Amino acid sequence: MKYAAFILGIGPGNPNMHGDKLKEFFEKLGFKNVKAVLSSGNVIFESESKDKKYLENLIEENLPQLGFKKATIVRSYDELKNIFNSDPFNGAEDTPTSRLNVTFIKNGTEEFSIIDTVTIGTVKIMATLEKKHGREITTRTWRTVGRILKKMEEDEK
Repeated sequence: MKYAAFILGIGPGNPNMHGDKLKEFFEKLGFKNVKAVLSSGNVIFESESKDKKYLENLIEENLPQLGFKKATIVRSYDELKNIFNSDPFNGAEDTPTSRLNVTFIKNGTEEFSIIDTVTIGTVKIMATLEKKHGREITTRTWRTVGRILKKMEEDEK
């Protein structure tokens, strides 16, 4: 099965989250066809396991090898494809003053939001989402989710 892992709170400034280190880390855990997508804690991989909770726990338990402990949320290729194809934003697109975001929640659900970058900002919306859903959430832009899905589909060809 093909999956995407979203590691919480990881930005491109962390040297342990860059492609080669993440790829090596996931391969050591036994995953196949590993690819890091962008430098913000997004990894696609294949596993024979169909148990996402097991995969999340395996990754989380081993993250201290990279020098930190963060929650990880895993979604299958089919789940991401269904989310993307459902067009939750009804055709809306990013603008210079707003961003389309999807927040992945550890319980297996998602929340979709359009952030007005002029008045609200990412920090405020993240605080609101954490208050509502707890700390085991991670948000990605809709564009990033599209890139991850496209990368997963490229491997199908």
